[in-house]
Amino acid sequence: MKAIMVMFDSLNRRMLPPYGADRVHAPNFERLAARSTRYDNCYVGSMPCMPARREMHTGRYNFLHRSWGPLEPFDDSMPELLKQHGVYTHLVSDHQHYWEDGGATYHGRYNTWEFFRGQEGDAWKGQVADPDPPEDLRSNRNDLWRQDWVNRAHMETEDKHPQTLTFDAGIEFLRTNRSADNWFVQIETFDPHEPFFSHKQYKDLYPHDYDGPHFDWPDYGKVTETDAQACHARREYAALVSMCDHSLGRVLDAMDEYGLWDDTLLYVCTDHGLLLGEKGWWGKLVQPWFNELAHIPLFVHDPRRPAHAGRRHGGLVQTIDVAPTLLEFFGVDRTPDMQGRPLSDAFDDVLGEVPIRDTALFGMFGGHVNITDGRWVYMRSSHDGTNEPLYEHTLMPTHGRGRFAPHELIDADLAGPFSFTKGVRTLRAPARTGPGFDPARFGALLYDLREDPAQERPVRDDEVELRMIRLLVGQLRDNDAPPDQYERLGLPRTPEQVDASHLQVAAHREQSAQAVALGPAPRSDEFPEGRMGLRMPLAVLLADPVAVEVVRRFVPGLTDSELLTVRGTVSLLQLSAATGQPDRAQLTRLAHELARLFPKR
Repeated sequence: MKAIMVMFDSLNRRMLPPYGADRVHAPNFERLAARSTRYDNCYVGSMPCMPARREMHTGRYNFLHRSWGPLEPFDDSMPELLKQHGVYTHLVSDHQHYWEDGGATYHGRYNTWEFFRGQEGDAWKGQVADPDPPEDLRSNRNDLWRQDWVNRAHMETEDKHPQTLTFDAGIEFLRTNRSADNWFVQIETFDPHEPFFSHKQYKDLYPHDYDGPHFDWPDYGKVTETDAQACHARREYAALVSMCDHSLGRVLDAMDEYGLWDDTLLYVCTDHGLLLGEKGWWGKLVQPWFNELAHIPLFVHDPRRPAHAGRRHGGLVQTIDVAPTLLEFFGVDRTPDMQGRPLSDAFDDVLGEVPIRDTALFGMFGGHVNITDGRWVYMRSSHDGTNEPLYEHTLMPTHGRGRFAPHELIDADLAGPFSFTKGVRTLRAPARTGPGFDPARFGALLYDLREDPAQERPVRDDEVELRMIRLLVGQLRDNDAPPDQYERLGLPRTPEQVDASHLQVAAHREQSAQAVALGPAPRSDEFPEGRMGLRMPLAVLLADPVAVEVVRRFVPGLTDSELLTVRGTVSLLQLSAATGQPDRAQLTRLAHELARLFPKR
């Protein structure tokens, strides 16, 4: 038996023709759908990138206990278990987070691995001189942005793009090992994650009139760009999806050429989606985990069940099912700590659907904790704006691109063991969350997907909310959530203790902060623009002695705000979109004065 996983990053299911997209050129995803089972209710679990990959290895949620980080010493690893049972495992990827501090223990679980450089500011090419990028709408021009422009100069043709090189290596593995047995290869690209960098033949699939600044890397936050600019960015994303579709087609061609369909499992997935202007948002992380992020595509071809080709499955499945599915395919027992189920359990012998779970839990460490039963989605926020208590539980104290600083560990102690740590106690350290990361400002949200599949109208229904809270508390208990999570969320320890005092939705709907957080942002074309304006990074704007006095006059207190210590790269428009301050009236007066003092030449 053989298995291939093709994994994308930040793939929005609404941009795929098998899920209803009619303006995206992706014929190979349609071809795939005809040869596989398409899962219509697949949800993420732990997010974003590395938490999702940890879940794929371990078959269990992890976002309740720690943030982004490596595999822990007590974690089970699906590729390693396969390796221990005689299945050869190989990873090919351009996903740079595997080689950073927060992802450094994943690739070693495979027999062999290959890595290709250059995605999203990967610390690849060394260049002391600053690059010379075009005028760009992105405000957050940090070191990652700078390095990305250095890297792009070295991938001027498609054959040098890291996605292409990744699929080259994956197909080489298929060609070399087509006659061998007992292997698993994971072909994983960082695309279509931002920046939406592709080549001309894919951009040409989406002709449109646009003469504005370069824009293929939106800042995470509310949409403040013009309609034309936002439309352009979505087309840049679509072009990258079409490039991903082409790469997928190369794998399907190889399966055809080498006759792999009869004995090879094909699993095509993503870690999460991406907001592309829906609900007025770009990106992820800074808003609730709406379905554009959490409800993801999944296609599985199981050679043992050829009659499943072209079928749709409507039951709830999740990322935690990846490891059990691959282990079951190779006849390896899943471990007691795995919570997922093999997808083979989702059908009976006559191809009828069998539900493998009643609810799906999902979220990001320190954010909303969410649960769905397939119809209702309930997003539980922290009980107040402190978002505390919140602790990291880990034996691997690293963040995404760095180690825990000494001050983060000064107050650490030992906790646990938890039910899944195999008798090992963990380090418990107070968690850090950045300024502006505040799930409480959005409040608790309840959506009825049957009546409102786009999640545009949050509802109040006390009876449904109580039922969803009880289901959520049951999931917390089943996952051995740490005590701080119950306290942070304002929840009791057992479903039986849930009562009307634990309702949040109605109270939060009465708070003005929620309306501001969920409402549309001011857009750049609402205001006059001079050489200095609302779209300029604050660090640049406030460095000008005349402009800074204008800001002090029209937005008192802003220049002394602690937000500027971390938000100096954002613009006033983005700051307003994120916090509601400055308000629209202040922005209008400020924009007119800046345009008067700094007219365009």
